[in-house]
Amino acid sequence: MCNPIEAEGIIPHRMGEKERTLVLIKPDGVRRKLVGEVIKRLEARELTIVGLKLLHPERELVETHYAEHREKPFFGHLVNYLTSGAVVALAVEGENAIQAVRIMIGATNPAEAAAGTIRGDFALTIEENIVHGSADRASAEKELAIWFSDEELIY
Repeated sequence: MCNPIEAEGIIPHRMGEKERTLVLIKPDGVRRKLVGEVIKRLEARELTIVGLKLLHPERELVETHYAEHREKPFFGHLVNYLTSGAVVALAVEGENAIQAVRIMIGATNPAEAAAGTIRGDFALTIEENIVHGSADRASAEKELAIWFSDEELIY
């Protein structure tokens, strides 16, 4: 027997899949005291912080994180920038968290980031653009493992 809602041609809302992603508040975001603002926006979106730490990342950690860009001309600058100061690493969980975070942070280039996004509202240059968010599920899994041990995450 057919579901009466589906028989009427109405497709019931399906809850999004709960997933985890990495968010980094980069040195310029920490220096400019935007940590609270970024966390406030994540939580307002009903994303849950399941891991959080403040650290001054070692060069090896950042080089591992950005290994796919090793041969690109901006790699050295990027590594120097990320190791120049404190970074807040967040493991964030929620329905469709990866896409939600990517939309919230906005385009990499602040000049192209929409108003209302973190980068659109706060970033000044493409080099110092406040936050990082994992691009997709594979990146999120890899990046979370780089920045957090299993013991540092809430399950």
